[in-house]
Amino acid sequence: MTLTSFGPANRIKRSAETHPLTWRLRDDGEAVWLDEYQAKNGYAAARKAFADMAQDDIVQTVKDSGLKGRGGAGFPTGVKWGLMPKDESINIRYLLCNADEMEPNTWKDRMLMEQLPHLLIEGMLISARALKTYRGYIFLRGEYTTAAKHLNRAVEEAKAAGLLGKNILGSGFDFELFVHTGAGRYICGEETALINSLEGRRANPRSKPPFPAAVGVWGKPTCVNNVETLCNVPAIIADGVDWYKSLAREGSEDMGTKLMGFSGKVKNPGLWELPFGVTARELFEDYAGGMRDGYKLKAWQPGGAGTGFLLPEHLDAQMYAGGIAKVGTRMGTGLAMAVDDSVNMVSLLRNMEQFFARESCGFCTPCRDGLPWSVKLLMAIENGEGQAGDIETLLGLVGFLGPGKTFCAHAPGAVEPLGSAIKYFRHEFEAGIAPTRAAVPPLARPIVVGA
Repeated sequence: MTLTSFGPANRIKRSAETHPLTWRLRDDGEAVWLDEYQAKNGYAAARKAFADMAQDDIVQTVKDSGLKGRGGAGFPTGVKWGLMPKDESINIRYLLCNADEMEPNTWKDRMLMEQLPHLLIEGMLISARALKTYRGYIFLRGEYTTAAKHLNRAVEEAKAAGLLGKNILGSGFDFELFVHTGAGRYICGEETALINSLEGRRANPRSKPPFPAAVGVWGKPTCVNNVETLCNVPAIIADGVDWYKSLAREGSEDMGTKLMGFSGKVKNPGLWELPFGVTARELFEDYAGGMRDGYKLKAWQPGGAGTGFLLPEHLDAQMYAGGIAKVGTRMGTGLAMAVDDSVNMVSLLRNMEQFFARESCGFCTPCRDGLPWSVKLLMAIENGEGQAGDIETLLGLVGFLGPGKTFCAHAPGAVEPLGSAIKYFRHEFEAGIAPTRAAVPPLARPIVVGA
């Protein structure tokens, strides 16, 4: 998979004015270490934040910029920061970077950590200053061994340069940063499950409230932000709110740029930094090059396996949260997947639901039992052994596992692609219903977990 942020056929070159996340990338794909990073204006934003800005001013600047979380939920970052307590007597606070990138079809944070580790460190340093947090953790997907190696080296470089540790830049502010590799669970992408795992507990989501800003890791105020989110902070501080807002296309309600990509049988699968509001058609045709010869686009997902399927006629939708919502699903991580015309949707959904069922923490009944039930039904349909009523049962599960019905957002994300696949490709599901099977009322068939 190509990790790049060049434009179509490499004609569009990156610059600091238009590509705040990726302009420092090397053409050879090697990591940018401290000397080169500083030569490319690295840590200038941190020096500005420490020398010229009050801590509350940093928070307000990020809030005014309109920066939203880049992990998939899209919560306003400045608002989240504003939830941290103002009480100066609370002297133990934590900043956590959610780098547990396990969403299928998503690899954007990996590129940033492997090739621009100091950008993430600078973003966390400025954020720690704003939030008055004295210690930070990068909770990293365990399989990202290269990212772990590069981040640990970058942390040591920053320490040696006085950019981490005690009395940073002579400010009297202390900030320690650690890289923590996880054990490999999708559910750790949920911030409170991540906190439990960091504490050495089972990775179950926590009940909210209290929210992490009040009671987080080891019971202390905690802010959790995604890798790409934190990597946006230095440019906002360095170049200002108006410039950052100007990066987005007209019509977009989301500000700045976004790492977007396309995978599947496209001619040029890859990753690009693009302005919010670019159309999915531009991303698919101009950047990904369209489908490979001999294949046709059947469907696509806009942002990871937990987003609903869309059709080719939806490609004119703008890539921002509201633009994708208009065609019936979520922006998610912004890394799209093309489904070609050789793929059977029942088999694809069976594969997806098996993943989500396996990754369920098992805490709440709808998710623990409902996802394996969907797998059982999909396997039967895939083998041509489905019964009359199975499709209705699957649609019932989509409703029962939807938003607000489960303890966290894992199950709603898992069934969103299932519901959309039945909506657009019901005939493929119907083809797996054996005509001689007796009808069974929807949601009446027994489930044997693990059978």
